[in-house]
Amino acid sequence: MPSLAMLYSRIRMDEKMILEAARERGVELAKIDDRELVLDIDAKKVPYAYDAVLERCISHSHAIYALRFFEHYGIPCVNSYEVARICGDKAETSIELARHGVPTPRTLVANDPETAMKAIERVGYPAVLKPVVGSWGRLIAKVDTPEAAQAILEHKSTLGSYLHSIFYVQEYVRKPGRDIRVFVVGDEAIAAIYRTNPHHFITNTAQGGTASNCPVTPELAEIALAAAKAVGGGVLALDIMESERGLLCHEVNYTMEFKNSVAPTGVDIPGRIVDHLVDVAKR
Repeated sequence: MPSLAMLYSRIRMDEKMILEAARERGVELAKIDDRELVLDIDAKKVPYAYDAVLERCISHSHAIYALRFFEHYGIPCVNSYEVARICGDKAETSIELARHGVPTPRTLVANDPETAMKAIERVGYPAVLKPVVGSWGRLIAKVDTPEAAQAILEHKSTLGSYLHSIFYVQEYVRKPGRDIRVFVVGDEAIAAIYRTNPHHFITNTAQGGTASNCPVTPELAEIALAAAKAVGGGVLALDIMESERGLLCHEVNYTMEFKNSVAPTGVDIPGRIVDHLVDVAKR
């Protein structure tokens, strides 16, 4: 059996499920706390000797630096540094989706509040503003008027972080009170859920959306696998919207959460993740 490890920030329910799936398979999964890492650029002084590492960090910055060093040490990672780099930045993700011909919402990026207003006008009202780095549906705003847009842009400019000075503007897609999250492991779309919130345009379960099973149709699998391939593949959750012009992929998550999705889908998602990690280690 290969030597495997899980890099984590906290042992949440998702990580507990992964550890339990590993135990059920007789797989020993060592735990690496990302807060305790000391990463040496000298690859000859590596304190780790794993055949593969599963990344489960909460912090994007912790994840990409750890993955960069582990790969520098010659340790395969799930997901890879390059996948994390692309998926951790919404603008990078949008570029790769568009470059590979994956249907995605119209998206513009600006560096200044004044030009961001022009970008919003080009997209049309309502429009959606998102931070380029972020998760759980936080700091996403739908703006219906120029006054609302100006207020949000002013708030973002005042927050101080350079990430809030990159204005990511996306068209507002009218969807049927829900979106779809598709779970891809390797080259298979293994499960999907509807995330429904009739009271808000944000449907993330972290923001009050409810999860229910969504059949993985050939059409849904096709766009999910195309989007996964566009960003480099691995263990991913693809966020897809039903629109008037068909299915659109708008985000790709590289450290996916699944605790609310196992029961409605009946799919052993953590088990499939562990199986994939073992396969990567044996390559």
